[in-house]
This record gives sequence, structure tokens and C-alpha cells, in this order.
Amino acid sequence: MKYTLIFLLFLNSITGTQAQQKNPLENKVVITNNDQPTKAYTNAQDELQVNVSPKDVLKFKSAKSVRYSDFGAKGDGKTDDIDAIAATHAFANLHGLLVKADDGATYYISGKERTAIIQTNTDFGTANFIIDDTEVKNRNAPIFTVSSALQSFKLKTITSLKKNQTKIDVPLPGPCLITAINANVKQYIRFGLNQNNGSSQTDIFLVDKNGQVDMKAPIIWDFDQITDMTALPIDEKELKITGGNFTTIANKEESKYNYYNRNIAIRRSHVLLEGMKHYIKDEGDHGAPYGGFINIGECAYVTVKNTLLTGHFAYSTIGAAGKPVTMGTYDLSVNRAVNISFVNCTQTNSIDDSKYWGILGSNFCKNLLYDGCILSRFDAHQGVANATIKNSTLGHMGINAIGSGTLIIENSTVRARSFVNLRSDYGSTWQGELIIRNCIFIPAAGKPVSASIISGANTGQHNFGYTCYMPEKITIENLKIDDAEHPDNYQGPAIFANFNPEMKDTTYQEKFPYVKTKEVTLKTITSASNKALRVSDNLFMFKEVKISAK
Repeated sequence: MKYTLIFLLFLNSITGTQAQQKNPLENKVVITNNDQPTKAYTNAQDELQVNVSPKDVLKFKSAKSVRYSDFGAKGDGKTDDIDAIAATHAFANLHGLLVKADDGATYYISGKERTAIIQTNTDFGTANFIIDDTEVKNRNAPIFTVSSALQSFKLKTITSLKKNQTKIDVPLPGPCLITAINANVKQYIRFGLNQNNGSSQTDIFLVDKNGQVDMKAPIIWDFDQITDMTALPIDEKELKITGGNFTTIANKEESKYNYYNRNIAIRRSHVLLEGMKHYIKDEGDHGAPYGGFINIGECAYVTVKNTLLTGHFAYSTIGAAGKPVTMGTYDLSVNRAVNISFVNCTQTNSIDDSKYWGILGSNFCKNLLYDGCILSRFDAHQGVANATIKNSTLGHMGINAIGSGTLIIENSTVRARSFVNLRSDYGSTWQGELIIRNCIFIPAAGKPVSASIISGANTGQHNFGYTCYMPEKITIENLKIDDAEHPDNYQGPAIFANFNPEMKDTTYQEKFPYVKTKEVTLKTITSASNKALRVSDNLFMFKEVKISAK
């Protein structure tokens, strides 16, 4: 008996600084059950062939699980085991079996192009995985892709959308994640050293089988035209991936924007990844950046829990403006995803060490959560709608946000130069509300700097592809500012940094007006310097902001 499994993966390699076109990566696995020993091997075309003896088929199905060693993995830390690993998952996917790594094994994964497709529960246990990136055939080929057996499909009858629209009129097989694109409108037209011409207008949202939109993640843009619309059915049963100790041997490529995506790519909804550890070794004085060891994209309801991560060395290159720029490089990446949670996640290196880049980058997301995390950065590049950070500690790169809805930070400590940084390269825009409750702010981890709670910059002279807003309403309750170390000329902590030093009076004209905050509510703000909280160095810019203290 012969089964042919063809997995067509559309891997979206959007990084924190740029987006690449989707390239199909085809993994063809041919499974037979001839009366020969169970083994995995490759043919002349480098296609993976798997034979499972009839006796083993019955044994594995009876046990309801398979191990990598069942398909020839040595686990000795020297033999390349990626074919055996991919074969194990291919057979497990066909029969709905749990996959288990062998405790104590060390699986070496070379730079050959082979992706293991995970569609069933997987327990990596205490096993070690060595991912060797020193000689890689395809840097965009993940080691594992967590995928759905459900197929996406195009929606061609919907020609426009409205912000906060409650329903789309189209028949659906069940709950779906919808992605809408208008390639004729450009947004997030980046400003600065990594300047670009923007990204196509994009929105993602959830609908039920009747087309009702989940208003906890609403449509945030008006679409006068839709050039592409895709529906991805949502798996409603949770898939669990647990354990595993992964070590990446860092690449030695030239320091350019050639992102490595030798990772675990999650492209399925309702996934729990728990108890994983990722380390990095042999980083030198140069290397290409990484697009996230845990790379979550085009899915919903994913939780990463009790996981240990590692920040990457930050290397420099020449940016789009022709000047040196430090490249973003990530251990966590989230793109075009809804309802993504990081719970009790930490990192191996210091969250205050600036030679390591901030650990998370994200684009086009809704409802992101940090809960109980100790990480160097939270970051939303090309917009997040609603984000919550609670019970967490953020390091030297702090909280960077662009987006809309409600940004809530509570019971958390921030050790960056500002408590919240509204990214200036995307217009320092947040269309909605900012709430800070029961938090501690340690400016620059205790270095002598002039402290601002909210930082950003917008001259009003650049077209970002949308109107830029400061948070309409800001609430700050029970904030302790540890600014005991400060410059000699320190005037005290400010609510706002100087977003535009050139805006000194009414003679300054904005080509693209920046909508300022209307109201700030303060309650119980204390500083170690005993200096009072002030509005800003730029009193003219914020002269119309209503400040109320309770």
C-alpha cells in the first residue's frame, strides 16, 4: 500500500524590518508499507521515502505514538537526523499519532533543506536538538512547521470592507481567519534609516461560520478595494508541543538583511507550545539576522508558555538610507496573527545587555499578551490592535508600540529609556487608549537619563499612509519612577518626551497633522528623585492636553 503526502507550505518570512514574498516550499514524502524493515531514506531527487513494515504499522497504531528512533534517528549528536524526524512526523500525521523524542537523545540537524511537518501532538521531552546553521542550503526552510490539514481558500465575492464592520456576507465551512489586502494602497511607509515605500493595506480578523466578525479583534481599516482575500479555517482542537532543548549554531554569513528562518514556524490555530528551551552558540563578530526561532504567522489562539529563549547578537549593516543601521534580529516573531499569548517566558541572557537585540518583533497582529514574562522587549512594528502586558519585566528595549485599540500595562516593571515608546519610524501612532497601572519605571535600568514616560517623534512632514495619533486618553495609576540616578540638570520625569523640537509656536505647520492626546489622568505617581511629574520639555506642543490628577 502506498500513500503520497504532499505538503505545500506558504511560509511568510516577514521580519521586523522587511517582508519577503511568499515562496512555496514543497516537501514530498512517499510512505509505503512493504514487507521490509521500517526506515527513511531519500531518492535521487532528494525526496523523502518512508517504508513502514505492516508489523510496525500495527504496533505504532496500537501504541498511539511513534518515536524518532522508530524511523532511524540515531540521537548521537553527530548523525544528521532530520530525515528520520521528518519521516516520523509524516507517518504520525497520516495516522493521527503522538510523536515522542527519545529522552536523553541529541539530534543533530544539518543545513540540508528538509522541513518536518507537525500536525499531531508532539513531546520533545528532555531531548536535545542541535541546529547547525554554518552551512545552510535554504535559510528560509524551517526545521519544523506546525500546520493544519485544513486548506485556505480565496474569497472573491467581497470587494470592499468598512472599519468595525460586523459581518461579511459569504458562506464559510466554519470559523475562519480572514486576511484582506489592497495592494493599491500603501501604509506603514517607513521613515528613517530603514525607510521604505510601505506595505499593502492589510487587515486580519476572525469570523464564525455565519460570517460574524469577532469584535474583540475588529476590522480596523476601510477598504475601498480588495485585491486579495483569503480565508483560513481554524482548527478548534488544541495541538500541544511540549519540552525540547534546542541549540542553534549561529550562521557566519555577511551582515546583511538575509534573514534566517531555520526555526519552528507555527501556521496553525489553537496551538500550545510549552516548556521549550532555545540557546544560541558560536556567535562571532558578524552574521545574518534571524526572523524568530519561534515564528508565529497566519493563525490565531497560540500560547507560548514556560519557555526559555535567547536574544541574538545585534549586527550592523548599511540601511536603505545609505547609513549604518543595526539590524533587528529575533527569537520571537509574530505576523498576521490574532490572540497570541506569551506566558511565563524568560531569556538566557541579560534583558539589560544592549549587545543583544530585543527578543520580539511583530507585524499586523491583534490581541497580543505578555503575562509573567521577563524579556528584553515587546515590539509592534506594523501595527497591533490591542495589547496587554502584565506581571512582567521589560529590559533595555522596553515597550515599543504602533497600532490602535487599548494598550494596557499593569503590575509590570520597565527598565528602558522610556516606559512606552511609540515608534517614530511609523509615525508614533496609537489610535486609542493607553492604561498604565501599578507599575515601576526604572529609566535606562538605573543609568542617569532624563526620564519620559511616553516617547516618540513625529514632525508632521512625512506621509506614513495613514493619519497619525497619540493615544486619545492616557491613564496612569500607581506608578513608581526610580529616577534616583539622573543628570545634573534634571528637571524631573515628564509625561511626554519632546516629540517635535521644531514645533515651538503657531508658525510651525504640519503637512500631515499629528493628532495629540486629549486627556491624561494621573493618580499616585511617585519619583525617587522627589521631583514632580511634568508634562514635557515641549509645553507648546502639549498645551491643549487636559491633565487631571486624582
